[in-house]
Amino acid sequence: GFNVNSIDASDRMLKYAHKTRWERRKDPGFDDWKIGEGNWLDLTKVEDTITHPESGYDAVICLGNSFAHLPSQHNKAISNFYNVLSPGGILLIDHRNFDYILEHGVLPNSNSKLYYQGDRIHKISTSVIRIDNIPSRIELNYEIDVSGFSDGSEERRKLDDGTEIPVEQFQLSYYPHTVAGFQGILREVFGEKARYTLLKDWLPELEKEEITSYYIHVIQKL
Repeated sequence: GFNVNSIDASDRMLKYAHKTRWERRKDPGFDDWKIGEGNWLDLTKVEDTITHPESGYDAVICLGNSFAHLPSQHNKAISNFYNVLSPGGILLIDHRNFDYILEHGVLPNSNSKLYYQGDRIHKISTSVIRIDNIPSRIELNYEIDVSGFSDGSEERRKLDDGTEIPVEQFQLSYYPHTVAGFQGILREVFGEKARYTLLKDWLPELEKEEITSYYIHVIQKL
């Protein structure tokens, strides 16, 4: 097993992490899980809540397209990940296939269950925000089926079979990392000689007709 430290800047997600740790406290490793409050741009401040190992971490994991929520200072955040890794430690970090979104204007594989396993997503619409014709932000607008949790105030959508469902809407905003651009950031921070692997939906390659949903970058600190 592994000793795990985690950080988050969101009070809501921190509460969820503490709740999960408590509910699974009898499972191996969960009682030793350290949960800290902080953000990627200054990892030293999490020392108030957790202590980084003196020798560094064997791995830093940043998945679920979470890094793309950071609108700027990407090199600084990656450098902070690098600094807390031990020699030989690896960074696993991912993002959606923004290359496809920028080219086609829509989300590839909107029904992908690679990370999100629920069946309540009714629709995802995609917007590409450009400034001076340069992509600056991608917005994903979700409509979620809240059948069974409705208070009657939600908008309703008609399904193909004619039935109606209540939906709630929310929006997520992302920085549109391209594969080449993200590789450039990693190489600048880790160095050209660092061992690097790019996975497509956690596989080295997909079948020719398949479109990648998520790119996972794996890079090792020398």
